[in-house]
Amino acid sequence: MNKFLVILFHTYMSKLKSKSFIITTIISTIFILGITNIQSIIDMFDKEEEKIVAVYDEQNAAFPLIQQQLAATGDSLKAERVDTTEGIEEKIESGEYEGLLNVSFDEEGLPSGEYKASSITDNETITQLEQALQQIKVGIATSQLGLTQEQIATLYEPIQFDVIALQESAKSAEELNQARGLVYVLLFVIYFSVILYASMIATDVAVEKSSRVMEILISSASPIMHMFGKILGIALLSLTQLTFWIVVASISLRGNIEGMTGGMFEYFGVGDIAVSTIIFAVVFFLLGYFLYATFAAFLGSLVSRIEEIQQIILPMTLLIVAGFMIAMFGLNNPDNSFIQVTSFIPFFAPMIMFLRVGMLEVPIWEIGLSIGILIATIVLLAMFGAKVYRGGVLMYGKSSSLKDIKKALQLSKDR
Repeated sequence: MNKFLVILFHTYMSKLKSKSFIITTIISTIFILGITNIQSIIDMFDKEEEKIVAVYDEQNAAFPLIQQQLAATGDSLKAERVDTTEGIEEKIESGEYEGLLNVSFDEEGLPSGEYKASSITDNETITQLEQALQQIKVGIATSQLGLTQEQIATLYEPIQFDVIALQESAKSAEELNQARGLVYVLLFVIYFSVILYASMIATDVAVEKSSRVMEILISSASPIMHMFGKILGIALLSLTQLTFWIVVASISLRGNIEGMTGGMFEYFGVGDIAVSTIIFAVVFFLLGYFLYATFAAFLGSLVSRIEEIQQIILPMTLLIVAGFMIAMFGLNNPDNSFIQVTSFIPFFAPMIMFLRVGMLEVPIWEIGLSIGILIATIVLLAMFGAKVYRGGVLMYGKSSSLKDIKKALQLSKDR
């Protein structure tokens, strides 16, 4: 037991102190702070200087309405009428004007526009001017038909369309949208975390084999003890890193929660996270980690060089990617029968069953069955992986095929 703890804490501390881990943690923390302070950052960059667009309107019929439309948006874009287009292009090049809007009217008295600018990459300005002219055109056209302002307002008033679930336990449309956004974020966390930490184990094993340290290690402790010491050591490392990120995100969110209302923040359910969702996220993350970490450990034992790691763990990576893609499909239709079936497949369950639990009222027996299958698969994979690992750590030379598993099993029997 002492040897096992030595391996566990040595793996944990060596990774915790490594430059790559520290740099990754710092960069990710900066990213988290940026996301949780996004509203303040947007507000800071929104305080731009006024953009002035020159408007040539020979009849001066559309310009007052354009001014009114732009003023109603409360944006920094302003319009200034010019009597001639001569010399305007030079003023645009010098930065005095953002661009030139040339307004003309057809035989029916309806406006059309032509916009000139040094660059047409400013879609926001172009869209605002186009929408202003479109509203002016609608106003003129409807007045020609003899419609009153009240009739026009009624015509363009959005239809009321309510969505009601008949099942009492079903979530409302608003709750479902919030759950969808939250699950979307947590799925990304599970996806990237499982890939990152599982690959870390495979790389660590390959590094020790390439430096011949493995021969010393397995002479002092059994390969099985060594494998599970690494798996649990990286598990502690992942929990340390994720806990740190959660604390940082929670503190940052608490200071900015008042500004995170409406829009995308309402969609992502900021400030209204169910405790059960977080608990299931942790449970399925840990189960997914142990499943793929065991897979990665015995795959890593088959190679002797770091360069071969990505190739040997490709099947594992494809399984994770497949589960993530299925989960993305299920976000818009979590009740789909295909989603229900795949939520019980062990290699997909950590993401897909979590998706269902986060968005639907899933029966307890289904959750229990999925978790039970996952645990049973982890145990079976650990037993098989331990045999492969026992022989794999003694294999040297080029390895690029899963056929080496058979050779590793044979070496395991001979020991």
